[in-house]
Amino acid sequence: MLSKAEVIKVLKTCDDPELGINIVDLGLIYDINISKDKIVKVKMTLTTPGCPLLDYFVDMTSSKIRGLKEVKDALVEITFDPPWDKSKMSEAARNQLNI
Repeated sequence: MLSKAEVIKVLKTCDDPELGINIVDLGLIYDINISKDKIVKVKMTLTTPGCPLLDYFVDMTSSKIRGLKEVKDALVEITFDPPWDKSKMSEAARNQLNI
């Protein structure tokens, strides 16, 4: 059975190309919902509203999730509420960036 843990595991392979840190540890993932139909909906943010990599992140995230065996589809919603800040990062990510 498909689980959030499996989705998180695959999302940890999605790195921010500028920072070299995965989107989970950056704190960009706000919510993961898996429907009975095996459609995965991810609510995520970006570090800034004007991020030029918006399409890249949406495409990469949905593509990685769709690659999971049991997933029928993946939908990514971008939100800036609440806005991202450094406190959302994991300790490992903060350490990697010397924050």
